[in-house]
Amino acid sequence: MRLLGHTGATVRGQITLAGKDLNRSNEHEMRDIRGRLVSLVPQNPAAALNPALRLSAQLREAWCAHSKAPWSGQEERIGSLLRSVGLPVDRKFLSRFPGEISVGQAQRVLILMALLHAPRLLIADEPTSALDAITQREVIDLLDRVTREHQTSMLIISHDLMTASRICNRLAILYDGTIVECRATGDILRHPRHPYTKALVAASIPESFDPYER
Repeated sequence: MRLLGHTGATVRGQITLAGKDLNRSNEHEMRDIRGRLVSLVPQNPAAALNPALRLSAQLREAWCAHSKAPWSGQEERIGSLLRSVGLPVDRKFLSRFPGEISVGQAQRVLILMALLHAPRLLIADEPTSALDAITQREVIDLLDRVTREHQTSMLIISHDLMTASRICNRLAILYDGTIVECRATGDILRHPRHPYTKALVAASIPESFDPYER
């Protein structure tokens, strides 16, 4: 997403998406990439949504920031996305402020916003950390379903190995800032190689869990 540069951080290396090195893209090019080619579902819904704006206004801003097409006339698409993420399809719901909906609904709104422009890649940053156990499962199942429906690839960042194992085809295990293993989910869970991965699997995955039955 090339957002770390705004915090003063330095990023080295190569990030290739759709044949384009994002680290060599200027800010003007990145504005066309963010939201359209790659979208982000932030970690904290309460912090990501503006408490002073109605949901409809935030959807409109997200649309206009990345599209030259007029907002008027997008009602059918918004209605389809609302149904897709399990939110009420009515103006009364969209007229609410973020503080008037549940955290689970707020997370669904963020997923809807991320899908507005049909991105090729969806990045989900700890998408269940602020949710209770039941809502966590609902959101993970939702992400799995909508990315399949919209033919969108997903990169999910999580400290919860069990959650990641339920949805990911491949796992990359990060230890001390370095990827120590990157293989198919079933292979890593059945045959972990790195000592940290072995400890993580032993602590996180019950013996009854079959990674091949997902």
